Amino acid sequence: MSTQRNRLTPAPVRQDAICMCAQGGDCSSYAPGHAVHLIQARLVSATPAEWVDALVTNTDASDGTLLLHTLEGRAIALWNAAGAAAAVEPGAPVAFHERYHTLSVGGRLFNTLAD
Repeated sequence: MSTQRNRLTPAPVRQDAICMCAQGGDCSSYAPGHAVHLIQARLVSATPAEWVDALVTNTDASDGTLLLHTLEGRAIALWNAAGAAAAVEPGAPVAFHERYHTLSVGGRLFNTLAD
């Protein structure tokens, strides 16, 4: 009789993973607010009409938060662990893709988590 193997399902393994950005390294997670996945980058480039132009009104690089205001005046609060808040200054123009929660700062894409 063989011994039964203890197999983990993907869900517990994913929950136990710690992103490298929590330890000061590059993001190793593709969850919202972390690294941009190749598929996410392709989806935002395939849907150019869904980008929203905005201006950065506030950033806090210490906790990764940004506050944007669209040209219509709507506020959008975002969080990113990959350095989006450090890459942009208040007053800078950016583009935000709401469906795929992606921020474009000077052509550089950031995966964000919206509040």
